[in-house]
Amino acid sequence: MTLTPYQIVAPIIALTAIVYAWNLVMRQKKTVWEAFFWTVFWSAVAAVAMFPSFLAYLSTVTGIENRENAVIFTALGILFFMVFYMIIRLEELERRQTKIVREMALREAGLGSEKLKVNSEK
Repeated sequence: MTLTPYQIVAPIIALTAIVYAWNLVMRQKKTVWEAFFWTVFWSAVAAVAMFPSFLAYLSTVTGIENRENAVIFTALGILFFMVFYMIIRLEELERRQTKIVREMALREAGLGSEKLKVNSEK
């Protein structure tokens, strides 16, 4: 069996996406369920890339009729990955903004971080 460039690149991209998703779970930025679904999706992309004959079975189940559709499937996966990354960044920015606004409100109320630490230790 000779491997095509697509059969080499797609599983590498899939593995990278899966590792990235689970890394986010370990850093507590995403839930286990999100990483699980991400893993299922990218595993399907890698399976289609490595075993194109599997498409015959998938064509009856999902409607994928030829290998060109697998490329489209992978491209959609890359787009989903990009959206996933942007959502993570957006949530991180929202957390930072919330923290900054909270600190500003406490400062304006005369409750600086020094006073909060003293009160929380009591």
